[in-house]
Amino acid sequence: MGGIIGSYTAVGDSFTEGVGDPGPDGGLVGWADRLAALLAERHAADARSGGAAPRFRYANLAVRGRLLDQIVAEQVPRAIALAPDLVTFCAGGNDILRPGSDPDAIAERFEAAVADLAAAVGTVLVCTGFDTRGVPVLRHLRGKIATYTAHVRAIADRHGCPVLDLWSLRSVQDRRAWSQDRLHLSSEGHTRVSLRAAQVLGLDVPADPDRAWPPQVPKPPAEVRRDNIQWAREYLVPWIGRRLRGESSGDHVEPKRPDLLPL
Repeated sequence: MGGIIGSYTAVGDSFTEGVGDPGPDGGLVGWADRLAALLAERHAADARSGGAAPRFRYANLAVRGRLLDQIVAEQVPRAIALAPDLVTFCAGGNDILRPGSDPDAIAERFEAAVADLAAAVGTVLVCTGFDTRGVPVLRHLRGKIATYTAHVRAIADRHGCPVLDLWSLRSVQDRRAWSQDRLHLSSEGHTRVSLRAAQVLGLDVPADPDRAWPPQVPKPPAEVRRDNIQWAREYLVPWIGRRLRGESSGDHVEPKRPDLLPL
């Protein structure tokens, strides 16, 4: 990537908000915050060498549970108004989870938003879906996710956008990359995604995002069954209940960093 990135705005849903990656202050961190920290380090190094002036600034507009159309209506205009050097735009995952959703139609609406962003800001980085073959619940949607991922890559080609290719990031196919709810990344999963995003943007990173996980002894089948039952009670049943009631985990949640501020 060419040019100095002095400001960054993250747009999206729970993935970009950082759900699954709790911070020491009780808030959420997530891959976008971690990427912002890496970009700020790079910007500070450039400033020391005389290549950059103002302090690095960062905004995160993402809110959990948001569907694509909500993101386009609520966050994209704000991102355009902030006019950062970089926008990461990851959206559509919650739409794909909906029964009967059409990845082709979702991709058309996604591309319209990408076109608006690309015409207004310096760089728009887009995200593919994960390969969910080993993820409980989500593995049944793998075909729809693959179709949407193919669309995202084609859209990126048409609009000259760098791609955060999560499908090819094999390390996040490990169970340890996912949090207890099995729908969001763990802290280590978010860390690995941030490192891959930094690589895509041309930064040197402190570790390989696709490095192998330490060996792990498999759990006995009885323990796996107990874990599955506990997970269903604690996470799956409430998630289904919200869907039936037409509720979202993001109801009454506001963006954690609505303004471009120094990091």
